[in-house]
Parts: sequence; C-alpha cells; structure tokens
Amino acid sequence: MPFARRHPLSRLFEPEIVALVGASDNVLSAGGAVLRQMRGGPFRGTLLPVNPRHATVAGLKSYPRLADLPVQPDLVVIATRADTLPDIVTEAASIGAGAAAILTAGLGTDRADNNRILARICATAQKSGLRLLGPNSLGIARPSSGLNATFGLAPVARGSVALLSQSGGLTSAVLDRAATDGVGFSSVVSLGNQLDVGFAEALDFLTLDLETESIVMYVEGVKHARRFTSALRAAARIKPVVVLKSGRGPAGSKAATTHTGALAGPDEAFDAVLRRCGAVRVAGFLQLFAAAKYLSSRYRPVGRRLAVITNGGGPGVMAVDRASDMGLTVGPLSPGTIAELDRKLPPHWSRDNPVDLMEDARPDLYRHAIGACLEDPGVDGLLAIVTPQAMSDPAAVAGIVKEAAERAAKPVIACFMGELSVREPLRALHAERLPTFQSPEPAVEAFAAIAGFYENQRLLMQVPGPLSIQEKSPDVEGATMIIDNAIGQGRTVLSESETKAVLAAFHVSVAPVAIATDAVAAITAAQQFGFPVALKVNSPDITHKSDVGGVWLNLQDGRQVREAFQRIVEDVQLAQPGARIEGVAVEPMAVKRHGRELMIGVSTDSVFGPVIAFGAGGREVEIVADRSVALPPLNGMLAHALIARTRVAGSLDAWRGWPAASMSAIEETLLRVSELVCEIPAIESLDINPLIADETGAVVADARMVVKSSGPRSRGRYEHMAICPYPTHLTREWSWPDGRSVTVRAIRPEDAEMEQAFVRGLSEESRYFRFVNAMNELSERMLVRFTQIDYDRELALIAVVHDGVPDEQIAVARYVMTPEEHTCEFAIAVADGWHGKGIGRRLMSALMEAARDRGLEVMVGFVMSHNTRMLHLMSDLGFEVGPDPDDPSMRRVRRDLTTWRGLAKPA
Repeated sequence: MPFARRHPLSRLFEPEIVALVGASDNVLSAGGAVLRQMRGGPFRGTLLPVNPRHATVAGLKSYPRLADLPVQPDLVVIATRADTLPDIVTEAASIGAGAAAILTAGLGTDRADNNRILARICATAQKSGLRLLGPNSLGIARPSSGLNATFGLAPVARGSVALLSQSGGLTSAVLDRAATDGVGFSSVVSLGNQLDVGFAEALDFLTLDLETESIVMYVEGVKHARRFTSALRAAARIKPVVVLKSGRGPAGSKAATTHTGALAGPDEAFDAVLRRCGAVRVAGFLQLFAAAKYLSSRYRPVGRRLAVITNGGGPGVMAVDRASDMGLTVGPLSPGTIAELDRKLPPHWSRDNPVDLMEDARPDLYRHAIGACLEDPGVDGLLAIVTPQAMSDPAAVAGIVKEAAERAAKPVIACFMGELSVREPLRALHAERLPTFQSPEPAVEAFAAIAGFYENQRLLMQVPGPLSIQEKSPDVEGATMIIDNAIGQGRTVLSESETKAVLAAFHVSVAPVAIATDAVAAITAAQQFGFPVALKVNSPDITHKSDVGGVWLNLQDGRQVREAFQRIVEDVQLAQPGARIEGVAVEPMAVKRHGRELMIGVSTDSVFGPVIAFGAGGREVEIVADRSVALPPLNGMLAHALIARTRVAGSLDAWRGWPAASMSAIEETLLRVSELVCEIPAIESLDINPLIADETGAVVADARMVVKSSGPRSRGRYEHMAICPYPTHLTREWSWPDGRSVTVRAIRPEDAEMEQAFVRGLSEESRYFRFVNAMNELSERMLVRFTQIDYDRELALIAVVHDGVPDEQIAVARYVMTPEEHTCEFAIAVADGWHGKGIGRRLMSALMEAARDRGLEVMVGFVMSHNTRMLHLMSDLGFEVGPDPDDPSMRRVRRDLTTWRGLAKPA
C-alpha cells in the first residue's frame, strides 16, 4: 500500500488556468503589474482577466465576474480593494477554484472591520477547501510554467532554489538582485499575512517538489510552532534550507523570575529550533542572497575547512578574517600538499593557507594550486580569489575554475574582484551555475552557511528514544502532585525542597534539604547532615535568595548555624519587608574538591515551548552569560553537543592536576531534565544553579522551579513541545496463544537493521503488495526515512518477538499525516509466517487508536485490487472500500476514526 497522492497545494503552485481579478492596463497598479509579468513569462496555461469595467484588458478578453468565466480556474489572483475580498473569495469558492492569491495590502488585525473581513474569508475557505495565499502577498511565481503572478519589477529566471518570504519587499529585492547575478528559482512564494498557507504548508509542497533542490526563507514570526518545526525537519532531511530571520531580540533583558528566563531569549530559542531542524541561519540580506547563489550550484560541502587561493595578500586576509568570524577553519595544508606546491609554484609563494600566489600569478599557477588543495584530505572546500593584475588573465582562470569544479567532489567557489576586467569571466561562470562573487566576505559567508547545514544535519538525524525504557521509570504522578499542590495554594514558585523533590522523582541527583522554622531545628538538621552546611531563606516571595542576604554557606558548627539563622531573618526583613519567611532550608555543603559550578535551566519560549540551557553556573551566571540552548527532547549526542557549545566545556576536561569531570553524569542530568519537561507541561521555568560536577558525578546544590496550570490538552500528550518526543506510552506487551510474547512499540532509529531484515524476509508477493514494485530491500535513504521519523506527523508501530538474539520484527503499521492535517494515510506489512494469526488486525487497531488520540479524524489507504486478504481485513475493521479514481488497479479504503472504539471482538 504505497503513499503519495496529488498535493492539495498543486493548484496554487502548478495552475493550468489562472484568473486575475483586478486585471488592468495600468502597469502601475498591482493588477496591471501582474498582467505584465504573466504576459512576459509567458504563462503556458490559460490566463483569464476579470474586470467588470472593461471588455478587454491588454488585448485579452475580460470577464465581469468569476462566475462568468468559461472554465473553472485553478488559481484566482486577487488585486482589488480590501472591502471587495469577502465577495470575491466567496465567488472563487463557489466556482470550485483551488486556490486564491490575495495581493491586497492594508489588511491587519487591529481594526474591527479588518477582523470581520479576515473572519469571513477564513470561514469561506475552510468550508469550501479553497486555499489562500496572503493577504498582503507579493504573489507567487513558478518559472518552469511561466507563472509569475507577482507585481515585482524583475523577471524570475528558472532554477532550483525555492524562496519563501513573509516580506514582499524583501522578495522583490532578492528577485531584482538575482536577475543580475544569474540566480534562478523553482518557486517564489510571498506568504504575506499567512491567513491560510504558511511556511509549514509551503514547505510540505516544496519538500516533495522535484524542481526544488534547496530552499531559502525569510521569517519574521512563526504562528504554529509544531507545524513549522515538523515541516522544516521534513524539508531539511532532503534539501538544504537556509533561513534569515528578522527581530534578533529585544533591546534589553527584562527581569525574570529565574536566571534562565533572563538568559535564554526568543532569538536563541529560534537558533536552537533551526539547529535541531537541520536548517542554517544567516545574519542578513547579503548572506541570504549569497546562500541562495551557492545553493543554485550543484555542490554540497561536508565540513568547515576552507582552502583559500589568491593573487593578492589583502583579499586573502579578508577571507581569513571573515572565515574566523563564521567559525570556519582556514588551517594548515598537509605536508604532502605543501611539498606538491613547492614543486609547482615559484619559491616566493606563501607556503601556507591562504595560498598567496603573489601579484604575478599566471593561470597555470592557479591550476596547480587548485588541483593540489582539492586533493588535500584536510580541505572541505576551496575559494579561488582573482584580482585584476597586469600579469593575470581572469578569463583563463575562470576556465580553470570551471574545469576543477566539474571534476571535484568538493565545492569550488570563485571570487573575481573588480568590475570591468572580470565582467565576462563572471558571466561565463554564472552560466555554468558556479557560485561566484566579487568580494571575499560573501563568498566565505555562503560556504559557512551551507557548511552549517551539514553540521545541523547531524542534529536533525537525532531522534531521542525513550530514556527510561530499560531503567526505573520516573515518578511522574508524584512530581505532578507536588506541582498541583503548589498551584492549588495559589503559588507558582516552588520552594527549593519542592523543586528538588520533583527533580528526584525523575532520578536527578540532588543535595538533601530540610526545612527549619527556628534556630534549634536548624541546628538539629545540621547535626544530622554533618557539617559544613548551608542555610537559605525559605520564602515563597523571594526568588533570588542571595540578593537579599538569604544565603549563608560553609557553616562549621551549631553556633554559626544559630547566628546565620538570625541574620537571615533580619537581613531579609530589612531588604524585603513584605516577604513571608517560612524558616530556612538547611542542606549539607556540596563539598567537592574538584567541583565545577554549572547551570542547567529551562525556560518557555512563547512560540516554541520549553528550551533547555546549559552553561557556567554560580552567582555571576548572568554576567558571565556563558550558555548554549537546545530544544528538548535530548539524547546523548544532543546533550554532548549542547555542552560543547559553551566556554565552560573546556574546564570539564582534565587540567592543572584536576581530573576530568564526569561527562556521563552531566549528560545524564541533562537527559533527565529533558524527560522532566517533556512529561510535565506545567513547568514554566527551572534553574539548577549550581550543579556541582566532579570526577565522581554531578549533584544539584540549588534549584528553583516556576510552574503554571497546564490546562486541558487538546492535541495530545506532548502538545506543549515543538518537537514531539518518543511516544513511550504506546508501548504494549501482547501474549500470544503459543506462549510467545510480542512487544508493540514505536519504531526507533536503532531499529534500522531489524527493519531491513524484516523487508528482506518478506515474500516477493508481500513486498509487491506493500511497495508496488519488486524491490528486494530498502535503499539507505528509504531506511533512514522509515526509521528516523517525526512522531508528530507520522507513526510507525512495529511488532517484535524476543525468541532469540537479536529480536525479530514480524510486522509494521504506519501512518503519515496528509497535508489536510486531519487525515492520514496508512500502510501495513506482516511477515509471511504470521499471516492469519491476527497480528495485522491487532496492529492496525493500535495504529488507529494512536491516530485518533493524536486528533486525526480520517484514515485512508490504497490496496491492490487482488490483495483480497488485506481488503478483507479492512472491511473487518470498518473501512469503506471503493475504487481509486486515479488507478483502476487499486482500491481506496477509508475509515472515520472519530467513531473507532477499538476491536469489536478478540483477535
């Protein structure tokens, strides 16, 4: 049962008939500009102008209304006043149009009349299935078909890069620059206000689009975090995605209840999202354009090590400086490469990277240098810089660069500085789709952006499995009771003891704590713990205890404890008179001779939900500001990468006689915190500061948690997460009549070998029924696709028996959400030896239940007409069986999940 049907946005991206409402002879109007672009494309479909005031427009027959059109349009482009939109959209829906691109500007959400207009448009579109682009959109272009329904000035050349942008102005600027620099596009989409079609929907189409090899995006804001991240992850698995986002952060930090809230801002959260999604962020328009230019070439770098060849020392230094800024390595060449260059180059060459050929560099010197550097195993890419000199021949060097680029597996970038002398060489390289620039900085920036894509791909491919599947599970219920108790008392800030209790419920190692309401009780607790101890004020009204004199450390005996208790009460009352003081917290000093003070925090981004921060801890945490952030859920590799991005990571290694801190303990704490925020949506923020780590382990010395009422869940268990964690709760154990135990669970990346063995073991008929071809095994790409999945948009349940070593997969059932969002398409395969034993029925039942709980309403599938066994199972499960309108050899099966109540009879 294969997946794949026509995408719902096909009529927007690939229309055969376009109606232009507001078509005009006035090229200064939006309707006139679009008409000019469509005629100039030229559009290879049918263009139908709509204008009630004119019988003809630009020599074409015009129609008064959409209802008067002789044929049904795929796309309606609307370039009229805002007040006309509801009626036009209603009319477009009534005649069965597939999509409408609303170019009308001036629509916001502040004024009541605009709200009414937008509400009417949305209601009409949702009821009819009409897809909307805009309002406030520059339009859409698809050069392969001549579609240019935009009112920009520049033509749009055909290429392999797709451009998605929220800003019509930036879209227009990119197209204008691209027209002179030889960059072509597969699609250009100006999203505007994203009333309906947004980044997620457009990315879904472009991910499957054969004409699109890479994607560049300009983002101002994200409305639906889960849909955005899910679509971006799916796209970046297949194609490079580069993002420019405006609004990098607020002008200044606002006060926050926890340190982490002040440290991890919205922009850092967005960076973390892009890293985890496998996309790359650039800093500005020039970098975005440079990346678009690079992506239009056929090269993909696999590292950050760059070799620079130049005939001018200054440009070489410029390239190295920018490479350093971008985190690239312009490192030493190998001894073999140096020796090779010594044999081929004049004695005065630089003997280093950059390879400076000096001002009298002839083309043959470039040939030798480029060839040797590309052979160097320590080089991932090459930048050739040419400055016009009396002895140089830019045209000849351009030919050498072209030849090298055609042969090399590594990317080759050309930088021809100047204007008059390099005009023709640049034009020749543009024609070959080779990335060329006229200054070193953008050339380096382009390489850095796409090199970052390779690095982020490693993060994208991490699909964290269940942390506690083979260990003692966390006490989620107990932790939730502590939080609910505080919320029931009207408190949002947990005390230190409550916070540590929640952490301990998730098996985080914490320093013990006791609450004392008087000095005698404090001394008693200290005696029980053993000296030295620390005293901290216990007050629901005080967040940062040390700021009000509420912390005393390293107390050595009972007298010091008594004095500290009294001083804490006095100092806190003086500094914060209205604060409620409920005694002090007594805890043993986390004395670790080789201890490092670290910080782990959680903050909640308003769009993307929980974000985990790691960095240097201690009192100066906000001043030092050494931290990195990541999106949960984490696994070992992701936790390690989070730590490695900080400066404090260097102090965790052995140095100056100190043994290395236990990285496994630090990573384990990060994983447990990740599990905590995944399972308990009520957590608003969390400070673990300090986390004391040494060679023996890591222990939480102090912690503070802020909580909120999580409210009812509408989309499922992990709706508060931008990335859906591994669905541990779907794991089931089935006992079979023959005594064998079958485990049903969601697939994980480490199941790849077992999945491949399962497919190889299927009979030829079973493989054909599942994949509709005679394949013998899954390709590497298919194997990754089937095992490294996004649990938000798809699910694969496997049935595993444990008869021997290794385990054996005996069945798999999976669904994938369709672009309609409330519908999913399924497929199932059962090992031949298990046919007729009820495993397919049980597995399909579990898959349908999971899909229903996810909020999906309809499940569909496509079964070969002669697969009678599968058709019988579908009928038995209540699926409607009918013809497939696209393929007479297939049957379409459909089930309403909202009425599914489980198996009607035992398997």
